[in-house]
Parts: sequence; structure tokens; C-alpha cells
Amino acid sequence: MANENINYDTQEVLPSVGVVGSGSFATAIVKMLVQNSKLVHWCVRNEYVKGAIERRGHNPSYLTAVNFNLENLQLTTDINEVVSACDIIVLATPSIYLSDAMDGLSCDYKGKVFVSAIKGIVPKVNDVVAHYLRNEFSIGFKCQGVIAGPCHAEEVAMERLSYLTIAAADEEVKAKLIRLFSSNFINVHSSSDILGNEYSAILKNIYAIGAGIASGLGYGDNFTAVFVSNAIREMETFLEGIYEAPRDVNESAYLGDLLVTAYSLFSRNRSLGNLIGKGYTVKSAIQSMNMIAEGYYAAQSIYNTAREKNLHTPMIDTIYKILYENKNPEKEFEKLTLVLN
Repeated sequence: MANENINYDTQEVLPSVGVVGSGSFATAIVKMLVQNSKLVHWCVRNEYVKGAIERRGHNPSYLTAVNFNLENLQLTTDINEVVSACDIIVLATPSIYLSDAMDGLSCDYKGKVFVSAIKGIVPKVNDVVAHYLRNEFSIGFKCQGVIAGPCHAEEVAMERLSYLTIAAADEEVKAKLIRLFSSNFINVHSSSDILGNEYSAILKNIYAIGAGIASGLGYGDNFTAVFVSNAIREMETFLEGIYEAPRDVNESAYLGDLLVTAYSLFSRNRSLGNLIGKGYTVKSAIQSMNMIAEGYYAAQSIYNTAREKNLHTPMIDTIYKILYENKNPEKEFEKLTLVLN
């Protein structure tokens, strides 16, 4: 859709907003939000991390160069304090920790808007966040949003121009989120394709692992270009197979996010794949990283979904076999090269 940047009016009353999570992307989201909001409620479940932020003004573990004015933050370890105080709650934990965070939710959240910045599958239900919120908490799509697009936390920290896509079914929710996130270094677009944006954000992580494996095996830029061009077509096949909707996969929320995750040195999924391509076992590669590569945890669910829907996804199949069936990366990629074009 068309660019929807706005000029922020400092007299405008914005909805109260909170963030759940304390990793790199959660920290980046808080940085985005404090550009416009005088107070951001931040649920940091780890007591040590919360205390360190309160003492030092920055996250001790992620994006440590980002310094916050503590007058703009209300920190807590209790998700209920954030949800009770806020109109909009951004969920930014790794997918494997989301159910632990949400299981503690006991306050009234009717009418609150929950926005997923999570690019992974929720293991407890083996499903995307949108379905998890709807099925487990009766939070309908009208009270949901998704943050997508090529927006690495590290570049947000440096205030390099980045593009977000806000996906929401409700136009009023969409408009509020655009006002909250727009700034001189965050350019916001909008979409109504909640599930398409969420699934594409998951898929690109899996493909980025594949791009990293290829790099680790010694394939060059020429092959990576072919790999990524095939990946966007396979992504389109998958998205149409599970949820048909008007969408252009060449937009930044789909193709742009795939490109940056497949190529960037900031990409933890590419980094994981690169280690595997260089000869690390999957287990040792995961253990050597201090951040979570969502693509690993999502690959099994996405592979099973593709099989259930009888979708032709040779790239997903290849990556799954390497990650979960202990197949030899070199041999699997040799076979994959024969079907790419």
C-alpha cells in the first residue's frame, strides 16, 4: 500500500502502550515507541535485567548502546501491570517463551489490542501468534495487529532508516499503530493481511537458515541470488496454499524482509545456517549463539503444514531435513541445486 508516514503532532493524545519482552527486538521496539510516547510500560520478566535497566538506563544484554530516559519507562516483571495500564500491548518475546508470559495473564484484557512482533511459531499450540491469541484467549482479529517488514533491531538502535509494515484488520487500530511507530527513522506502511504477514515473517527465517547453510558450504553470491528468488516464489505458493488474500509478495513486508534476513550479517537465522554449513552440528550451532534463531523452531511446524496441504516446497523440505533428520547439508544442497531455476 501507499506510504503512510505522518508528521507527529506533539499535542496529539496517543493510546497508552506497553511492551512484553526484553530481547533485542523488544528493546528496539521500546526505542521506537519512546520517540512519540511520553511513557512506555515495559514488562521485563527477568528481575536482574529489569534492575539493570533501572540502574543504568540500558538493557545489559541486548542493544547495550541504546540509552533510555528512565522518565519515559515504567518497568515491571508482571505482565498484568502492563496489560492493565495500556490500550495497546506489543508482544515481543521469542515465540518459545510467549506461552509462559501469557499464562500469567489474569487481569481483564477485554478491548485491549495485542500486537505481535514475534516471528515464529508458538510451540504450545504449534500455530501462529494470531491463532494462539484468538483460540487460547478469545482475542479476535479486530483486537490484533502484526509488526512485519525488514527491520533489524541493530539498525533501529543506530537510527538507520527502517521500514515497518503494520498489519491489522481494524482500520482504527491500524491508524493508532501507525501514529505510535512513525518517526524520522521509522517509515510505516499498513496492510490488512495479518496471517500473510505473520507467516511470511516465519518463512523468511527458515529460508535465511538455508541461505546461511549455502554460504557456509561455500556457495557464492550468484547462487544466493537464485536461492532467494526461488524462496520468494515458494513463499507465495505456501501463503496461497494456506490463506488466500490479496497480496503482493514483492512488497517490503514479504520480499524485503526475506532479503535482509537472508543477506544481512545481523541475521541470527543466517548465522545459524552458516555455522551448520561450516560443519557444526545443529545442536552445537544453536548452543554457540546467544540469541534465538526463530527459523529453527518454526521449520518443523511449517514443514508439517506444507505436507498436510500437499504443497510443493522443496526448499523448506531441504532445510527441514538438515535441521531435524540429520541429513548431510552438502548432499542435500547438491540435490536442491537441481530443482532451482
